[in-house]
Amino acid sequence: MQLRLKMAGSQKKETMKCVSHEQACKLLHNKFIVVLGDSIQRSVYKDLVLLLQRDKYLTVQQLKSKGQMSFEQDCLIEGGCLAQMHNGTQYREVRQFKSAHHLVRFYFVTRIYSSYMKSLLDDFRHGLKPDVVIVNSCVWDVSRYDSRWISTYKDNLISFFDQLSEILPEETLVMWSLTMPLAEKIRGGFLVPEDCTFFSPPYTPQIEHKAPHLRYDVVEANFFSATLADAYGLDVLDFHFQFRSSMHHRMKDGVHWNALAHRKITSLLLQHAAQAWGVCMPCPVTTVENTEVTVKQPVWKNPSNHAERNPLMRNYSCKEMFYDDSLHFSHFLNHQQRQWHDTAGTFRSAWPPQPYFPVHSHKNNHGHNGNGFNYRPYHHHPEPNNEHHHQYVMRSRHRRRHAPYSHHRPHQYAHYDGYY
Repeated sequence: MQLRLKMAGSQKKETMKCVSHEQACKLLHNKFIVVLGDSIQRSVYKDLVLLLQRDKYLTVQQLKSKGQMSFEQDCLIEGGCLAQMHNGTQYREVRQFKSAHHLVRFYFVTRIYSSYMKSLLDDFRHGLKPDVVIVNSCVWDVSRYDSRWISTYKDNLISFFDQLSEILPEETLVMWSLTMPLAEKIRGGFLVPEDCTFFSPPYTPQIEHKAPHLRYDVVEANFFSATLADAYGLDVLDFHFQFRSSMHHRMKDGVHWNALAHRKITSLLLQHAAQAWGVCMPCPVTTVENTEVTVKQPVWKNPSNHAERNPLMRNYSCKEMFYDDSLHFSHFLNHQQRQWHDTAGTFRSAWPPQPYFPVHSHKNNHGHNGNGFNYRPYHHHPEPNNEHHHQYVMRSRHRRRHAPYSHHRPHQYAHYDGYY
C-alpha cells in the first residue's frame, strides 16, 4: 500500500490505496465477520461498519466513544452503557451490525484466553460459524494481569489457537493482527486505575509504572504471537511494521489512531481477504485531506531536539530489540523482506517456528463454509480473468482455502501437491 504525505501550506493531503464502499460490500456479500479485541479493534469494527454503508471516514468523536447504544445503524447487545461503564478488565461490550447481506459483530476482550473468551468460543461451537475472524489481544494482556506476563501470554495464546482451530471450519479466514506501535509516553483507559469497588474485596491496582517500557513489551509480545499464529496456520498481518513510519496518524494519547489510519487498516484487511479468496480487487490511488479527521498534534517543547520534533525520525527506538539475537528477530528481518508481497506489505514471511506446534485443521465435507454460502462473488459463472472488465471474478480455486503468503511451510503442507 502506498502512502505519501504532501504538505500544501497548512493543509495535509495524503494518497493511499483504499477499498471502496462498493468493493467492500461485494467482497463481504453474505459474510459473517467477527472482530475480537480492545478499543483499537472496536475502531476497526466501526470503520468496517461505516464503509459497508458509505464512503466516509470516522469522526474523532466516533473514534473516542465507547459503549453507546447505537453507532451507524448497529446495536449494543451486551455491556457498554447497558451495564457499568469502567476501565477494568471485567468491562464488556458486544456490538452487532446487520444488513440484508452482511453481519458484523464485535466483542471487547481484555485477555486472549479467559473464562469470558471460553464462553465466546462456545457460542461459535454451537452457533453460527463466522466466515472471517479479525483478532488481536496484547496491550491489556501484558499490562493488566501479571508483571511476569511472558509465560502466561504464551500459554493463553496456545489455548486460544487450539480452541479456535478445533471449533472453526477450515474455510474460516482467521487474521491475527499484530499490535500497532505505542508512543514513549502514553495514556489510555487500560492505564487508568480501575474502579474495583464492585469486587470483593475492593482494590485499586497500580499500573502506571508499566507505561514507559510497555512499547518494548509489545514488540516482544508481537514476536511471540506471530510465531505461534504462523505455527497454527493463521494469517498474520503485521500492522506494527506497516505503521512504523506513520506516527503522525497516532492520537495524542500515544495508543490510538486516527480515521485515516483505520481506513488503511480496513483496506489492508479487505485486500488480504480478497487475495485469500482469489478475488481480483484493484484499489485505485485516492487523495484525501486529513485536516478534518486528524487531531492537532502537540507542539514539542524543545525545538532543538531533532528527534522530538520529528517523530518519524525517532521511530521510538525499538530497532535494538528487533536486532537482538536473543529474541531471534534478525532471522526474518534481514533477507526475508525481499519476499513480501508488493501490495500486502503487512504479511511477514513465515519463519520456522521454535518450537514446532502442530497445525489443526478440520475440513468441511460439504465444500462450502459453515453459513451455507460459498465464496463466489456476484458473478456466479466464472470467466477468464480480465482485470479491466471483470474486477470481481473469482480466480480458479486452489486445493487449499487460500493461496499462501508464507514461502517456507513444507512441514505444514507436505500432504498437498505443492503450494498451488
